[in-house]
Amino acid sequence: MSVLPLVPSPEDGDIQETREWLEAFVAVLEQEGQERGHFLIEQLVDLARRSGLNLPYKANTAYINTIPASKEPKLPGDFELEHRIRSYVRWNALAMVMRANKGDSNLGGHIASFASAATLYDVGFNHFWHAPTAEHGGDLIFVQGHSGPGVYARAFMLGRLSAEQMDNFRREVDGKGISSYPHPWLMPDFWQFPTVSMGLGPLMAIYQARFMKYLDDRGLIEAKDRKVWAFLGDGETDEVESLGAIGMAGREKLDNLVFVINCNLQRLDGPVRGNAKIIQELEADFRGAGWNVVKLVWGRYWDPLLAKDKDGILVARMMECVDGEYQTMKARDGAYVRKHFFNTPELRAMVADYSDDDIWRLNRGGHDPHKIYAAYKAAVEHKGQPTVILAKTVKGYGMGESGEAQNITHQQKKMGTTSLMAFRNRFRLPIADADVEKLPYLTFPEGSPELNYMKERRQSLGGWLPSRRQKAEPLQVPDLSAFAPLMKASGEGREFSTTMAFVRILNILVKDKNLGKRVVPIVPDESRTFGMEGMFRQLGIWNHEGQKYTPQDADQLMFYKESHTGQILQEGINEAGAMADWIAAGTAYSTHGVQMIPVYIFYSMFGLQRTGDLAWAAGDSRTRGFLVGGTAGRTTLNGEGLQHEDGHSHVMSSLIPNCVSYDPTFAYELAVIVQDGLRRMFQEQEDVYYYLTVMNENYDHPEMPEGVEQDIIKGMYLFKKGHATNGPRVQLLGSGVILREAIAAAELLRKDWGVESDVWSCPSFTELARDSVNCERWNRMHPLDAPRVCHVESCLKDTRGPVIATSDYVRMFAEQIRPYVRRSYTVLGTDGYGRSDMRAKLRGFFEVDRYYVTVAALKSLADEGQVEAAKVAEAIAKYGLDADKPNPVTV
Repeated sequence: MSVLPLVPSPEDGDIQETREWLEAFVAVLEQEGQERGHFLIEQLVDLARRSGLNLPYKANTAYINTIPASKEPKLPGDFELEHRIRSYVRWNALAMVMRANKGDSNLGGHIASFASAATLYDVGFNHFWHAPTAEHGGDLIFVQGHSGPGVYARAFMLGRLSAEQMDNFRREVDGKGISSYPHPWLMPDFWQFPTVSMGLGPLMAIYQARFMKYLDDRGLIEAKDRKVWAFLGDGETDEVESLGAIGMAGREKLDNLVFVINCNLQRLDGPVRGNAKIIQELEADFRGAGWNVVKLVWGRYWDPLLAKDKDGILVARMMECVDGEYQTMKARDGAYVRKHFFNTPELRAMVADYSDDDIWRLNRGGHDPHKIYAAYKAAVEHKGQPTVILAKTVKGYGMGESGEAQNITHQQKKMGTTSLMAFRNRFRLPIADADVEKLPYLTFPEGSPELNYMKERRQSLGGWLPSRRQKAEPLQVPDLSAFAPLMKASGEGREFSTTMAFVRILNILVKDKNLGKRVVPIVPDESRTFGMEGMFRQLGIWNHEGQKYTPQDADQLMFYKESHTGQILQEGINEAGAMADWIAAGTAYSTHGVQMIPVYIFYSMFGLQRTGDLAWAAGDSRTRGFLVGGTAGRTTLNGEGLQHEDGHSHVMSSLIPNCVSYDPTFAYELAVIVQDGLRRMFQEQEDVYYYLTVMNENYDHPEMPEGVEQDIIKGMYLFKKGHATNGPRVQLLGSGVILREAIAAAELLRKDWGVESDVWSCPSFTELARDSVNCERWNRMHPLDAPRVCHVESCLKDTRGPVIATSDYVRMFAEQIRPYVRRSYTVLGTDGYGRSDMRAKLRGFFEVDRYYVTVAALKSLADEGQVEAAKVAEAIAKYGLDADKPNPVTV
């Protein structure tokens, strides 16, 4: 530590005294070590503050590498071989994208992102990232979505992908291609995580790391030294999800988590922080959140210059330049850098013996494998904190005039011949001039040192990555008889809600000898709302550090119990975090080889509406588990008003292909649905997840009619058949709590108007619609075969009369089955903004109560000539309905 740069400061009134203090401190470091130096600094800071000196917190360090050259470990392996392999990978990634976009195909793809990150991935694949084995559970790698081409290129060179698959990049329909970005749904044996919806990868990585700790604490896995690595771009950190949970990661000391932020200084349109420094900004953000920050700014070619910088003028210049300037310099040449960076006589003197080419060769840390290895090694060895590596790179590295460090580079899918030749020359690739435009794929022959090296490095780390496990040991699911108490009538005076019915089901599951320890209850600070506080003591709330305090309610039966081995995940007011927790638990069969049963219960309005992007990612991830939207329905959560009352989550869930949705009315329906979901997801290991809505309205629950189990699962069954008559008749359909309005309407129709009704419970209009569409499609494509009959048609085929459907959701929910009813079909729903009032008033306002159902039925009969129109007007008057009130959707 003989070199002591002193960065000049205009506020320094005595430079000599400053130098003496610094030299004394350096002597301590040299003779007594860093721990002693750290202790002395802390003592000085503490003394200064106790003496009344205001010392504002400073989260930034100088704009240089965190690890000095003198502390760098030696890069193992064969540097030259790795460079040659990396050069081939770079070319093949570029060639794949360009071949996909030949002619007018315009399939898209990205070259520049991987070009900037190639070395960051290469060092990980060669030296750090473990595949799952008997000895090591495997590391989890969140690949930045736009860097996918480089991962494909490496897999191709290892023989994992064929040239045909590479040529079918972004051509997936025929089953020969590979996906545009990381998508487990499309490549289930390859990609582990979907990451290209910006911000979700970092968020999910944090919760995967946390869930790994959870499983380890509960004795379900041995995490040992497993890591979660998340790659993201500096521009991506503007997404709120990217940094929104870093405080939690720091608080929970997730030392199994490593972020690698590729700071190429550019986003899609221009600089990330043109007038500032994104690395300095992120350093402050992460250090303030409790992370270990490793800055990887400069490559080895800067080391001699930094060693000569005795007066700190080079470090000062590095800090002075803003990112917009750094980007422009890398888009020009060495002469430009000499003029604009080394812009004082003193700085120019430092590079007087450097040619312009030498100056151009001054590299950034994210392109230097030696520096990267040092940073990665520091990250994996650090204890007690998550680590972020801020790696400075050049976007479009190697693309030359076609895109290197240019604002247009993110969108570049093609390169001109001159740029391709320059790329070929720069990376010393064995391609003849005549072949450059043909974009040939490059491989190493079997038995070559390069291919042997690639295979040996991966074998030493356990095997191929990325790679995804698709199955785990199946679980034995209890028979429906295990839920027998919920199949019986609740009994007179024993009213309860479907929320409480679900909590009873959950209690049965956590006591099950096969499934109990696998159940993961997840709540975002709403356990008491959903009547789950009894589980606090029974299961405990997981906290890696246990419970260091006596809870305020310790003398009560259901006290707030945190535990190192607790089972409940309590996320606080944090739906995005709870959803990421649920995804981590629901993919544990793949990431850890252990099936878990996540049950995330939440205010339904703050589920799919708030975290819809994560719900879509969950489907892509092949997550298995239960989402439970509590206090659901536009009119059922009656006092909370517009922002809380959910009338559309079932429309949103219907858009996710592998989300199975139900809106049950009675406890037995819920039990049947949950038991079948357990069978499908955890016994048969089908890649679906369930969305259930449950209510907070108490009422009587009848006994389950005989033989309706399969029809409940299909989404529709006959709840109550009307009397056999030849008079007017209607079919009343309903779901959730509003089915009870249809049941009441049936009584009004009989008593007041002499109309009989068959009442149908429809726990899932969505499943009915999907079945109907499948039948319709099959019939269309098989015109010579006997047509299939969908469940809706099967239920209604021997009935008569118009059909009226009602629910606590917008009309679109029940409208899904209109084409398959094949007769007069009227849908009532709760379109419009919610508001606060009593339930009866709200149902009248939205026109879904028993009186509006009755009027709708009579109007349908009148339209068919079965009753007089005057009866409809009479009913409107009889029930006191305002025929001229505004449409609720408009007010």
